Amino acid sequence: MREDTAQELDSELEPPVRMEEESEVELQVEDEEPEVMKQPEQPPPCLSEPNTQGIIKGSDLFGYVGIEAVLDQMRRKTMKAGFEFNIMVVGQSGLGKSTLVNTLFKSKVSRKSCTPNHEEKISKTVHLQSVSHIIEEKGVKMRLTVIDTPGFGDQINNENCWEPIVKYINEQYEKYLKEELHVNRKRRIPDTRVHCCVYFLPATGHWLRPIDVEFMKRLGNIVSIVPVIAKADTLTMEERLEFKQRVSGRSSATDLLVTYDLSWAEKTKWGIIEVENVAHCEFAHLRDLLIRSHLQDLKDVTHNIHYETYRVRRLNESNANGLGLSALSLENGTAEKSEAESQL
Repeated sequence: MREDTAQELDSELEPPVRMEEESEVELQVEDEEPEVMKQPEQPPPCLSEPNTQGIIKGSDLFGYVGIEAVLDQMRRKTMKAGFEFNIMVVGQSGLGKSTLVNTLFKSKVSRKSCTPNHEEKISKTVHLQSVSHIIEEKGVKMRLTVIDTPGFGDQINNENCWEPIVKYINEQYEKYLKEELHVNRKRRIPDTRVHCCVYFLPATGHWLRPIDVEFMKRLGNIVSIVPVIAKADTLTMEERLEFKQRVSGRSSATDLLVTYDLSWAEKTKWGIIEVENVAHCEFAHLRDLLIRSHLQDLKDVTHNIHYETYRVRRLNESNANGLGLSALSLENGTAEKSEAESQL
């Protein structure tokens, strides 16, 4: 009997113990659930972070697309069509303008070199003359136009001697603008605008002359000017440095690019001056600026700044006069056709 009562007591005491164990387990699960809920949900794995700016980089692409081949297409198109470059040289006679141009392009491209039996005569007025050439190098064609200004600064009275030059530059802008305004315009408009003006400064002890300052002020807003100190071998190193500083000091007011001093290759009593030697002159830097590194920049500045300024001014003038675009059109094919039909 005692054994039966002991077994019954044991059986009655076991269930409460199990319930306590189950309640402890449930409490532990409830205590652990908040810790699980605190952890943020991780997004599904992806190859890269989402791009909110719409820029897809090479690492984000699934394979090769071929966008870089566009550069080759542009290169082939440019080599096939070629391009133009128009350079103007301004300065009084005897400063080496023709020598500079011939040395820059390593060929006889100046007006003097292309004119048979040329005789240098001092002109009473400034006459602008241009010579064009097709230069090809390694399959790249360039139509080079050299504009010379004989008679500039050669007179006793040089008052307003820059006006023919300003008129010529604006005429090229006007010509290009009228071609743009044609209804049936050309697929490729011939570009005769002056992309760069190389201005020759005489190496004298008077430094910048009034004509030099006035010229750079008048033309600095319509064309890119590169001042050149010609025959700088006649100056000492100190004089040359001071001269360059004086010209560079006016760069902010006249929109100058850079200043170079040149002394041509020649044999003298004290040695040989080599034009390609940077220790003798800065011709190599000038060539790099005009051709090898900043040629396209000069063209872009001409089109986007100087020509754009002229175009806006002319269009505003025509609108102010109530003439509209028709006043600027020249030999418009549609206008001529309508006039012919009206006469019939």
